[in-house]
Amino acid sequence: MNFDIIAEKPLEKYRKCDLSLVLLTFLLWGIGIVTLYISSGSFGSRSFGDPLYFVKKQLISSALGFALFIVVAVVRVETIKKWLPVIVGISMLLSFVTVIPGIGIEKNGARRWLNLGFATFQPSEMIKFTVVLYLANYFEKQSKIPDTFDRSVFPAVVLTFLMVLSVSLQQDMSTSIFISVLAVILFIVSGSKIFWLVPVMTIVIPLCALFICLEPYRLHRIVGFLDQDSFAQSYNYQIISARRAISSGGLWGQGLGSGLLKINSVPEIQSDYIFAGWVESMGFCGVLAYFALLALFAWRGIVCSLSTSSRFAAVASFGFVVSIVSQSVLNVAVVGGLVPTTGIPLPFFSQGGSSILFTLAGCGFLVNASRVTDDYDSVDIEEVLYE
Repeated sequence: MNFDIIAEKPLEKYRKCDLSLVLLTFLLWGIGIVTLYISSGSFGSRSFGDPLYFVKKQLISSALGFALFIVVAVVRVETIKKWLPVIVGISMLLSFVTVIPGIGIEKNGARRWLNLGFATFQPSEMIKFTVVLYLANYFEKQSKIPDTFDRSVFPAVVLTFLMVLSVSLQQDMSTSIFISVLAVILFIVSGSKIFWLVPVMTIVIPLCALFICLEPYRLHRIVGFLDQDSFAQSYNYQIISARRAISSGGLWGQGLGSGLLKINSVPEIQSDYIFAGWVESMGFCGVLAYFALLALFAWRGIVCSLSTSSRFAAVASFGFVVSIVSQSVLNVAVVGGLVPTTGIPLPFFSQGGSSILFTLAGCGFLVNASRVTDDYDSVDIEEVLYE
């Protein structure tokens, strides 16, 4: 078979992708599916008459996610940058449209989802993905421009603020803060001067405090976190139930498929508290194994970011590593009662089509970036399809 049809350069000049990233992605996803299976069966049976209800939905979303993983992994980085204005425009349009009554799906006083007919879609997950690509591309373009506020920082700050605003209007303060912190990290690693961000933060931080005080349920979360042994039947019911499930796991856990009982008392465990199901089944050793895999994923991702020859690929891949790993650590901290409840899902684990879709897309970009060298800017998928 003649593989030279997929590119103009000889095959021997191509750098192979980091297979460890691919294997770690599949392994984390596989563990997530198994955990979803053992954790959501009871709730699926009670609410939908099907113990595999959530697993089936996640498998369908995962199929789309792996398709996107492959596309993002093989297209040229330059092609991704060329289509970035379209991606940004679609992301912001969907995010702002979600808050319109009658269009966005309202649940518990918040509009965070769009009804696509065959499925629901959460635009904030796409915003997480888009903001990383946008800032990486912007910083690459601005790297040779003199350090003036108007030319180097201001446009990026404005568009990032609009993205965060679109998510805030959906009553999703946790994701808004997460995206803001992620953007600040990317500003820092790109070499932007910190004091340029001070005027912005003096506005953003008081606004966040105001939004928290305006919503009673956010205050309840903080109160529940500060006094975790109280409000057992109200604010803290979910975290106390998760704590019982974690405690019952012990050192070795109760084992997969052993008829776990305590996790059934955790409300909607298939979502933000799914890590409690993993701990109950696998115990403290399972926690260590999970963090070992996450550390390996972070290490390979950082190596990829440092070794690529493209500034855009370097910043974006670093951003995706920070996004996935920090969401993972934050979610586990919530389940363990170390921080207030945030609503941030656990990548690869939490049931949610939008989350798994863009988590896998970010992993696909990491694989793509691992192949970028001075001689190679990944494979143009158009050549594969049309040659």
